[in-house]
Amino acid sequence: MSRAARTILAFGLYLAILGGGLSIAPDVMLALFGQGPAHEPWLRLLGLVTLVLGGYYIGAARAELTPFFRMTLYGRAAGCVGFVACVGVGWAPRFVLLIAALDGAGAVWTFRALRRP
Repeated sequence: MSRAARTILAFGLYLAILGGGLSIAPDVMLALFGQGPAHEPWLRLLGLVTLVLGGYYIGAARAELTPFFRMTLYGRAAGCVGFVACVGVGWAPRFVLLIAALDGAGAVWTFRALRRP
């Protein structure tokens, strides 16, 4: 498995774990970040989408789909900027900055891995 594929696999596992946690036990996940329990189904639905997305990342890593690896750079960078903006305008709690940092760091890791043979 290439270096770039390993970065995508790691990010896919992160997404799958996060998505599984949000789908099955959103209140536990929220408690990890000092947030109160959820009263609406949106976190479970977001968790399901995140879990599926993680599966795509894992499958792409296993298949060495380098064009997919490159495309994730744009999405993860946009996600990072979007999360920071949402916190900045008060739409999201500060712990979302951790998620933004993980997205940004993962994108940089993949970018650097793609530049190496």
